[in-house]
Amino acid sequence: MGKRILIVDDAAFMRMMIKDILTKNGYEVVGEAENGQVAVEKYQELKPDLVTMDITMPEMDGITAVKAIKAIDPNARIIMCSAMGQQSMVIDAIQAGARDFIVKPFQPERVLEAVSKAID
Repeated sequence: MGKRILIVDDAAFMRMMIKDILTKNGYEVVGEAENGQVAVEKYQELKPDLVTMDITMPEMDGITAVKAIKAIDPNARIIMCSAMGQQSMVIDAIQAGARDFIVKPFQPERVLEAVSKAID
């Protein structure tokens, strides 16, 4: 059975790109969220094996969402997705409990490497 993943990004195009990479490689995308608030709700509802989390989003950013999800489930596995030049935010996210980060534009090999390291 494929590992279940929740994709969080405010850009539908980015969610579609990640979903495409993951589903082609045997992962099951169980949900998508366009901001941190929705991500926290979907995490509670879907209980995914892994979350890919954008950093910069409206409503609630990725770092706040990581903290909220980790408060609900200390064992949550989360990978941050960041644009170039967001190193300080990535460090904040890792300190908040994220396992790894991938940089946009996404390279499929790097996405898969981060995902398999985080959940296998």
